[in-house]
Amino acid sequence: MKKLAIAYCLLIFSLGSVYSWAECDVEAGKKQFNKCVACHSVEADVQLMGPSLHGLMGRKVGSVEGFPFSEAMANADFIWTEETLDAFLESPMQYLPGTVMPFGGIRKAEQRQALNCYIGQLN
Repeated sequence: MKKLAIAYCLLIFSLGSVYSWAECDVEAGKKQFNKCVACHSVEADVQLMGPSLHGLMGRKVGSVEGFPFSEAMANADFIWTEETLDAFLESPMQYLPGTVMPFGGIRKAEQRQALNCYIGQLN
């Protein structure tokens, strides 16, 4: 019974994420992505200065095959979720010390949320 309750909670939380992405402003997120487009692609398997962000949500940090991640990214032990991406986007170098991504972060929560929404739609 306990396993069933846990499975039900996980299902509800995962549907909540899909629902929030369905309700978010993708166009506002696309506009925020202009801050990222010089280094990141949204196409699967297209690496630029940074790894492709296609399929990012649910992916282990630093796990894109063939991309030369920093030691900090390669050794990070978490999965990209709405929450982890939001925290990372706020201040990448503070959230993951040792990352070499040359980006100071996005201070405004609504801008991070829009970008998070856009990236979530890429899965």
